[in-house]
Amino acid sequence: MSEVDYSPAFAPFFGFAGCAMATILSAAGAAIGTVKSGIGIAGIGTFAPELMMKSLIPVVMSGILAVYGLVVSVLIAGGIGPDTDYSLFNGFMHLACGLCVGFSALAAGYAIGVVGDEGVRQLMNQPRLFVGIVLILIFAEVLGLYGMIIALILNTKGSG
Repeated sequence: MSEVDYSPAFAPFFGFAGCAMATILSAAGAAIGTVKSGIGIAGIGTFAPELMMKSLIPVVMSGILAVYGLVVSVLIAGGIGPDTDYSLFNGFMHLACGLCVGFSALAAGYAIGVVGDEGVRQLMNQPRLFVGIVLILIFAEVLGLYGMIIALILNTKGSG
């Protein structure tokens, strides 16, 4: 009976792909959120400059999404090495971690961008909307956090 090799030479490819996807997709989500909400901020800057500091909240929240991907990427990269026995299971698990946090941060960045753009424009007309806009932005941000939590849980399932 032959022994099955669960640690093929190509297994780390999937781990590195997960690392890349976590970084690339979460940074793309942060960029989308920043650019879309930045357009709204620039739009109200000439009409209501006193609202500029309040309007920066979506940009800051978008930047946090990239940190989620960075954290997961560092954890994935820590489990890959030339001298470690890296199984195919670990490769697919790390790929799933990266895709999970990456796509959830991408979706959260889009949501933050749309809410941030329209929210700051409407804030100029009605200042009482501020609390509601911030709450919606928080719920959009939490979508990325959910992806990171699931990625961290998946990362603990590694074999060896």
